Amino acid sequence: MAAKTAAGTIEPKKGLRAFISKNTNLVTFVSLAILLGLLTRGRSFEWPSVRNLMIAESVRAFAALGVGMIIITRGIDLSIGYVVCLVASVAASFAQTSDYTAALYAGRDFPLWLPFLAGIITGGLFGLLNGVLVAYGRLPAFIATLGTMSVARGFQLIYTKAAVVGSLKDSYKTISQGSLGPIPNLALYVAAACVVIWVLLRHTKRGTNFYAIGGNAMAARVSGINVERETVAVYTYAGILYGIAGCLLAGRLGLANALTANGMELDAIAAVTVGGVSQTGGVGTMSGMVIGVLTLGIINYGMTYLGVDSYYQLLVKGFIIIAAVYFDMKKYARRS
Repeated sequence: MAAKTAAGTIEPKKGLRAFISKNTNLVTFVSLAILLGLLTRGRSFEWPSVRNLMIAESVRAFAALGVGMIIITRGIDLSIGYVVCLVASVAASFAQTSDYTAALYAGRDFPLWLPFLAGIITGGLFGLLNGVLVAYGRLPAFIATLGTMSVARGFQLIYTKAAVVGSLKDSYKTISQGSLGPIPNLALYVAAACVVIWVLLRHTKRGTNFYAIGGNAMAARVSGINVERETVAVYTYAGILYGIAGCLLAGRLGLANALTANGMELDAIAAVTVGGVSQTGGVGTMSGMVIGVLTLGIINYGMTYLGVDSYYQLLVKGFIIIAAVYFDMKKYARRS
């Protein structure tokens, strides 16, 4: 237990044990990185491996940043995967080469900014819809986003007629597939997004409101916070991030289909939970979200390296979520 000072206040615990308790997600990440390095005989520390990890996890990072903010407000979003799938399909349809006879808009050559605008608007509208359903429709976030997940899935199949949206312009693909020196573009986009989310959460009134709503929505309302407006805002911000993720994913893959981003909601929720964003609301940081994404990335890399079947990898992810939420609840139950 922490010691009391002469004034009667509780003195914070110090030492290695206190550091590990406070930075569990960081310690877990470092430990897994070292373990993976030992298993691969150092190959995982080589730049090509690090670069591949950044590329593989960049799109998931956008989704994690979005749902992380929602969970801070004690919400949840199950629509991520299909919203990103729909966005990728919409963006890809405006980025197809004009001479591709099977294109959704055959013979049309759209400017390069249009796929991003269309994709981000699509993601933002779904985020707005989720927020309105939760804030003003009074629907549980679980039910509301489960419904919009199905709506996004239906729109994707109707819009594409269940066909693959391929033959994208090289200039569009380069935005996701290119690099600035040795650093992949995707990693730079994530870095920029992280700065924006960090500023939003830590240095704006709206960010403070998100934490207050997650901590105690009734108390936040009494203190003058417009809970409904802030709830709509956080879901809309998340939708915009999903929109960016979908646009970049289409460029990275060079196509979009009905399986694009399949299961991304599981990856994103697992990542932020491992990263220390509490399911009870009011707790979480941008850095924790990113560490959670990288931690899951290392786990995926390690399982692939060890030849673990992809079906078993899904089992592992499920158990990770269960374990992370369990220990999260135990941790904050002790504090309270």
